[in-house]
Amino acid sequence: MSYILGISAFYHDSAACILKDGKIIAAAQEERFTRKKHDPSYPHNAVEFVLEYSNLRLSKVDQIVFFEKPFLKFERLLETYVAFAPKGFVSFAKAMPLWIKEKLFQKNFLFNKLKEHDENYKSDKNIFFSDHHLSHAASAFFPSPFNEAVVLTADGVGEWATTTVAIGKNNNLEIKKEIHFPHSLGLLYSAFTYYTGFKVNSGEYKLMGLAPYGDPIYIDRIKKLIDIKSDGSFRLDQRYFNYATGLTMTNEKFNILFGHKPRNPKSENITQFHMDLAASIQKITEEIMINLAKSIRKEFKINNLCLAGGVALNCVANGKILQEKIFDNIWIQPAAGDAGGSLGAALALWHIEQQNPRVANSNDDMKGSYLGTEFSQNEIEKELKSIGANYENLDYESLINKTAELLSKEKAIGWFQGRMEFGPRALGARSILGDPRSDKMQKNLNLKVKYRESFRPFAPSILKEDLTKWFDMSVDSPYMLLVANITSEKKIEMTEQQKKLFGIDKLNIKRSEIPAVTHVDYSARVQTVSKDTNKYYYDLISKFKEKTGCPVLVNTSFNVRGEPIVNTPTDAFNCFMGTELDYLIIGNCILDKDKQNQNLKKDYTKKFEAD
Repeated sequence: MSYILGISAFYHDSAACILKDGKIIAAAQEERFTRKKHDPSYPHNAVEFVLEYSNLRLSKVDQIVFFEKPFLKFERLLETYVAFAPKGFVSFAKAMPLWIKEKLFQKNFLFNKLKEHDENYKSDKNIFFSDHHLSHAASAFFPSPFNEAVVLTADGVGEWATTTVAIGKNNNLEIKKEIHFPHSLGLLYSAFTYYTGFKVNSGEYKLMGLAPYGDPIYIDRIKKLIDIKSDGSFRLDQRYFNYATGLTMTNEKFNILFGHKPRNPKSENITQFHMDLAASIQKITEEIMINLAKSIRKEFKINNLCLAGGVALNCVANGKILQEKIFDNIWIQPAAGDAGGSLGAALALWHIEQQNPRVANSNDDMKGSYLGTEFSQNEIEKELKSIGANYENLDYESLINKTAELLSKEKAIGWFQGRMEFGPRALGARSILGDPRSDKMQKNLNLKVKYRESFRPFAPSILKEDLTKWFDMSVDSPYMLLVANITSEKKIEMTEQQKKLFGIDKLNIKRSEIPAVTHVDYSARVQTVSKDTNKYYYDLISKFKEKTGCPVLVNTSFNVRGEPIVNTPTDAFNCFMGTELDYLIIGNCILDKDKQNQNLKKDYTKKFEAD
């Protein structure tokens, strides 16, 4: 038996994963345990979980691998500050003490942290370091269903690289091309996230959700910031940005170009200007990703594409690459951001360094991304009793039937079953569910349950076999990373008068038979559900279809705005009691809000910092 522990930490989305003989056994993000969204600290709880799940002591783990190389990152910081000097001295002076204290001597720092798990862990000889983008590329290629693929990674920045192209074949993976810092598509997108008043490294998906409400009228201005070559490679004009040297993303020159200062989310509402800006940067991102995809298809003549890195979470751009039919097949790592780096680092060590063979699985090796914690019925009941919850126990058939019935009556339901998902998406294990046919569901879930902006779209979960009847898409999308349009038969076209409405006002117009999951541009971020990866969820949607004729449910993550997805039955109960969810289903237990002790209600509106 060979065990490898992978760790990613110290930037955002710290995580840990464990491989047994090259197979993924368990993986989880630290935020789920600490309840701090995007927690960047050493993932003590996540490491404890993956060890416990594998019945292992740390001293029995063969290798431990970290997802990037701190010395290279330090070199980039120093070279960047020297290149831009004397600009940026303030942020240089802020960054240095932490680097000198912790990050530069990371092996020693990690060793001391790891000893906390097991006093018998005595030597740091088994600690290795991967390259940041190689970790991303490995997380995309090795679990994919392909024997050979081109792998495209794009994010903010790793050590030096911001975008890479690699070729994966069997158990080999080699980076062929790189674009280096400060030229970064991830940082360009984050600059607009910051400028429109959202939080960098967590609000990027809001910018993507806002884009369909606007018109891309600022493309020409954005092209003053970025020089895009025909092959998709690019350079950013650093005169407009502050991220290389400063403490903000953009500067005064950027503000002058677009005619506004960055939006202050505390005092300024979103206007048509912000929607048009979101539409424009989204279009530019799509153009770059499509050009990159076309040029690497032409150059390497390989049919399969794998994607990872934070930019691969831009499911609209992914959907466009799919629509263009550039590659025959596309596979995207569900934990595409830095959390997935823990997994990639471990897989790279196993396959590339140790030269272990690889057999591609026709589905993939992510087990539906259900790689996190799970609770037995006994543990669930014990926990619910200890917190004073009032619940009823139902057998499996009755539970599925009753839940489907409640959903068909427009009840909002917290659904907690099986193993927690790895990655940012809830995929039917820690989800809030609703009836997609309701034209009030989107607004109600956003405002009453999630406490977040009303424009934010929800995703549909659909039975895999019914996909083509409802969406213009014929490929499996188990990880909710592809956007497709609703089919014309299910659409309700907007009138000329409705089309003239101000962006957000379009929200209340019924656009399809499943309005709760149809975005203003008739698109949806689709999750296909199959029996072999999530039987409970599949059975529930099937029962809902039996009752309503509709094989789709609204699926959003089980949390409120600013809170990580729930991890334990207690987290789920607290969220249930702090929101206007009607029912909570955990294991075989069903909880009715009206039957709970009202003293256990929580005020969730201010509990978590807005993301």
